[in-house]
Amino acid sequence: MPVIFFGHGNPMNTLERNPYTNAWRRLGASIPRPKAILAVSAHWYTRGTSVTAMETPRTIHDFGGFPQALFEVQYPAPGDPVLAARVRDRLAPVGVSLDESWGLDHGTWSVLVHAYPDADVPVVQLSIDGTKPPRFHYELATRLAPLRDEDVLIVGSGNVVHNLGLIQWAEGSKPYDWAIRFNDMVRGHLAARHHEPLIEYDRLGEEARLSVPTPDHYLPLLYIIALQQPDETISIPVDGIEHGSIGMLSAMVGRQTS
Repeated sequence: MPVIFFGHGNPMNTLERNPYTNAWRRLGASIPRPKAILAVSAHWYTRGTSVTAMETPRTIHDFGGFPQALFEVQYPAPGDPVLAARVRDRLAPVGVSLDESWGLDHGTWSVLVHAYPDADVPVVQLSIDGTKPPRFHYELATRLAPLRDEDVLIVGSGNVVHNLGLIQWAEGSKPYDWAIRFNDMVRGHLAARHHEPLIEYDRLGEEARLSVPTPDHYLPLLYIIALQQPDETISIPVDGIEHGSIGMLSAMVGRQTS
């Protein structure tokens, strides 16, 4: 299976048809149908590592201030306790808790509602341990590689550029220059298979400090590039910067089939 990083952006993308959501729909239609999905979302940022292990994960509306229609969205995909246990075993000796309280947050369902609108593919979420450095996440992700051969689609959901403190809501707002520069840096390193500077992103200067003020939305990208095999390239199905400081870059490791 390929591996995909989704730049999920504004939760309202759930309800909209735009270049980003159209690209997510094309991705879902163009790759082999997965047996299950393992999602690493920026919005499950924890102390320690957990994986959802319930049969029926709830749809979590982990935001505020949006129209009621967004709170009414349900994504009733089944869970997969067997896959959850498999993930736990693959990540040993790191201790992984089997969680039955979380569910699917909007980092996961806001993109899957487009990529797999029928919600008929089982979904499991893996949390991000916020106490660990970037290299821990990259190295942890490499242990998930065998799942690709078991028809599991591994996805990360976040944003390469994510600075809510400097967001511009006015229509037609232009991207900040630093956001463009950092996004271009990331794209260049992805194309060149330069993983090391992406892991040590905080060494990329002021652009990185402004684009990644907190690591939660950036770290899901490391789970994707860690799974890139020597003969695989990375493609960019869609890109853009919204509201001045929210990067919408999506990246896929592997090949589309149609």
